[in-house]
Amino acid sequence: MPQLNPNPWLIIFLFSWMIFLALLPLKITAHTYPNELSRQTPQVFKTQPWTWPWH
Repeated sequence: MPQLNPNPWLIIFLFSWMIFLALLPLKITAHTYPNELSRQTPQVFKTQPWTWPWH
């Protein structure tokens, strides 16, 4: 059975992974988002103390 002989397939496997590991990070880092993120100013909420009816 030729598929059990790892001699040619191991090299093909390793070269294909080296290509994937060389090209995919470049494609991922080149990705740009359509909307730029902006920082929002923190909102300070003014709370009222709760008045309990039985207190």
